[in-house]
Amino acid sequence: MKRLVVAFGFLTRLPMPRVEAGANDFAAAIRCYPLVGLAIGVLVAAAGWAGASIDPWTGACSALLTWIAVTGALHLDGLADLADGLGAAHGDRTRLLAVMADPHVGSFGVVAIVAQMLAKLVLLHAVGLTAWWLVILVPFAARMGPLAWAVLLPPLRAGGLGAAVAGAVRSRDLVGWALLLALAAVAAPALLTVPLLILAVAAWLRRKLGGVTGDAHGAGIELVETGVLLAFAIAGASAGALG
Repeated sequence: MKRLVVAFGFLTRLPMPRVEAGANDFAAAIRCYPLVGLAIGVLVAAAGWAGASIDPWTGACSALLTWIAVTGALHLDGLADLADGLGAAHGDRTRLLAVMADPHVGSFGVVAIVAQMLAKLVLLHAVGLTAWWLVILVPFAARMGPLAWAVLLPPLRAGGLGAAVAGAVRSRDLVGWALLLALAAVAAPALLTVPLLILAVAAWLRRKLGGVTGDAHGAGIELVETGVLLAFAIAGASAGALG
């Protein structure tokens, strides 16, 4: 329970009770990330459904703003840092990590945030026209990514999130969440794209960074979320065309 509270406290801005937690608890909290994602998804989908009673675009906007508010734009910040690093590094990995560590947001980061928000807004509108309950599964599925990346990629910074969670993920964690994902895919077959998206992000991070950092985890979550929304949107459009 303590680690679940730590995970909620780190990944969301939801009020949580104060708990005494050490470094091991913080690292092990990664095992609870998908459960936190499920809670985020419920709030986002509820906001979208409520807003859609006025207008589909109002629903999409309500869902997006709730998504940002609940997470505190944590993963958008990681996406911006990664974009700034890749944009300014010019192939120099040392400079890439230095730029990512800079707390200021540059032009590449701003463009990445705006593009991500626009993509999510449009895709939330498309998915909402099919079924808002599908949105519940998006943050849930995307937060399985860090568990896989912690195993597949070496940490690049000592003392950072990437290093903290390295080794915290057990085989049974991956198997258990994979089984739940497979079960959810019975109701939403587009979720079968999730393993491919997670592996694609892992391969991309390995090629661009050589490993993973906390910012890369956040950026990866954002990318997988957008990919899953796109898969749902395509599935919905295909079903409508066949119907």
